[in-house]
Amino acid sequence: QVQLVESGGGLVQPGGSLRLSCAASGIRSRFVPMNWYRQVPGKQRELVASITTGGSTDYADSVKGRFTISRDNAKNTVSLHMTDLKPEDTAAYYCNTWNFWGQGIQVTVSS
Repeated sequence: QVQLVESGGGLVQPGGSLRLSCAASGIRSRFVPMNWYRQVPGKQRELVASITTGGSTDYADSVKGRFTISRDNAKNTVSLHMTDLKPEDTAAYYCNTWNFWGQGIQVTVSS
């Protein structure tokens, strides 16, 4: 059974940084494309960052230059390092591969 478990969210001030982690079980994350999405209540879920099996990355325009997605194959995890956070980054963040989703983790950017 595939499980994705996010960690690392919380409250941070504008301009601050957070690192989200997605621990995968039941699947080898290095062999599948991995994505981070986010969702604000009342809005559609938005693709934030993705990483292919070959290590290529892609980002939403709103986070380019501020967010970095990476893999740790030894730990079977995928991380999202977020810097220069803005209030508009406030959302629930979800780890995803194929049709599997984590439970989501809240990131709140506020002073």
